[in-house]
Amino acid sequence: MPRHGVSPGQGHPGCGRETESDRSRGSPRLRLLWTGLALALALPDSLVLWAPAGAHPLPAQSHPARFGRLVPQLRNAFGWWNLTCPVCKGLFTAIDFGLKKEPGVAWVGSMATKLCKLLKIAPPTVCQSAVQLFEDDMVEVWTRSVLSPSEACGLLLGSTCGHWDIFSSWNISLPAVPKPSPQPPKPPAPGAPVSRILFLTDLHWDHDYLEGTDPDCENPLCCRQDSGLPPASRPGAGYWGEYSKCDLPLRTLESLLSGLGPAGPFDMVYWTGDIPAHNVWHQSRQDQLRALTTVTALVKKFLGPVPVYPAVGNHESTPVNGFPPPFIEGNYSSSWLYEAMAKAWESWLPAEALHTLRIGGFYALSPRPGLRLISLNMNFCSRENFWLLINSTDPAGQLQWLVGELQAAEDRGDKVHIIGHIPPGHCLKSWSWNYYRIIARYENTLAGQFFGHTHVDEFEVFYDEETLSRPLSVAFLAPSATTYIGLNPGYRVYQIDGNYPGSSHVVLDHETYILNLTQANEPGATPHWQRLYRARETYGLPNALPAAWHDLVYRMRGDTQLFQTFWFLYHKGHPPSEPCGMPCRLTTLCAQLSARSDSPALCRHLVPDGSLPDVQSLRPRPPFC
Repeated sequence: MPRHGVSPGQGHPGCGRETESDRSRGSPRLRLLWTGLALALALPDSLVLWAPAGAHPLPAQSHPARFGRLVPQLRNAFGWWNLTCPVCKGLFTAIDFGLKKEPGVAWVGSMATKLCKLLKIAPPTVCQSAVQLFEDDMVEVWTRSVLSPSEACGLLLGSTCGHWDIFSSWNISLPAVPKPSPQPPKPPAPGAPVSRILFLTDLHWDHDYLEGTDPDCENPLCCRQDSGLPPASRPGAGYWGEYSKCDLPLRTLESLLSGLGPAGPFDMVYWTGDIPAHNVWHQSRQDQLRALTTVTALVKKFLGPVPVYPAVGNHESTPVNGFPPPFIEGNYSSSWLYEAMAKAWESWLPAEALHTLRIGGFYALSPRPGLRLISLNMNFCSRENFWLLINSTDPAGQLQWLVGELQAAEDRGDKVHIIGHIPPGHCLKSWSWNYYRIIARYENTLAGQFFGHTHVDEFEVFYDEETLSRPLSVAFLAPSATTYIGLNPGYRVYQIDGNYPGSSHVVLDHETYILNLTQANEPGATPHWQRLYRARETYGLPNALPAAWHDLVYRMRGDTQLFQTFWFLYHKGHPPSEPCGMPCRLTTLCAQLSARSDSPALCRHLVPDGSLPDVQSLRPRPPFC
């Protein structure tokens, strides 16, 4: 969701691609055109993060919107004012032909680097490193992509020149078994067992974090060995972390895990990914595997026999967000990552789970009688996963597999928890709408949804498909361990209906814990992890069921003080200095109702006069890259 910075202003996602207007200019311009497209796909969320964002959420844009924003800049830069539809289609046809004749990527990287520097997409050293990292995968995706010249030019010049349908609508199949009548869970009997689930997400360990370095450097990630020293007028990075575009040193993660005692004991742990740091322009597979094994070992050290159930984040791969579907084999596949995960996590997961983890990064298991846990690889829904340009229709067959798991659970009378990294409301439209439909069909079976990724403390409400008015599920989005950007470190604990016959396994309440960096970084201080709040107590909720969260949104619309409490907790106790006025408030509240991507109807009741733009333009932008 919003990216939070330490200085005013908003970061503008942007990387570009634009066309040249004169086919006769030959190969150099054709190459610039293609490399601009590659940058637009690969770099927009990776490389704009050096610009601190303001307090107001930024809209997440689909690929066409991103491209369109950079068209004027590229035309100004290169003088491509007179591009016509026939010339555009000729250019993209020539690109396809050129790549078939010259499959090497050296020329692509060279021209992409020049374009990145010319448009100031990132600092020069970041441009150089990022292009080197992305170029092989991007050319491979383009050569495999079903993107036609007509679609590419429709993307650039509008629907009169062609139609962009790479992410067109598709549907999964639901079983013919009739949906049972909705049966909202009943409150557990007094004295019924309650389980505590530790939830960890977005740890983002920075191997190169260095106390005293510049927290406001020019690169996308600071507080590092290559950040330099700050001016004498400003302090350097704190020992335990920093309120800036910085990730965490290992000692802070060790402090978190060693200080869990007051929040426990825990029955199990859900861990939804993003282990490496945000230095996405300069990461190798070796770096990613080091992060995986180091942090997994730390979790095992401090949690001992408590079972841990992980999910795959978008940062685990390199290039970041690059998760090809299983039909991509060889060196471009994700098998190097999934195999390492299976080896690192084999003491936590049974053989059936390890099997599908190795194939597609998702799995299901039964952690206790009557409860099925499903861990999804949400990178297969991601707007930033450039491999989906090849085919975005139910990548890896994951949603169809999910339907099978949910139907089997319904047949057995089991309840289900779903964990994943990227929240469903942030996904590609067709994936998100299919997921929404699945949740509606299996509302009686689904007991909880748990995600991370946005780094802030929020939720997404699901409604019945017929009227979009009856709340039937809620996805909890827990705050990050990392400070990125401008936050306190934190973690979440869920209380759920416990382990006994007939348990609903629903969330009963949740608590959020933080490390106050201002206090922790004082000279001579020691870190003290403290409970920030309890949800039901703080918000006056009768329970933690979907209707209570729906009602909370509408209470916050009219109650400024209640919303300001939410805004404070949303940022883990360190909100931006800029106030969140009415537009900001409505934007934020709308996001809590928007578990389905690109769905204008979901916020229609927030503003009676209908003055809000569509939901997708309102959706706050996550601090990912």
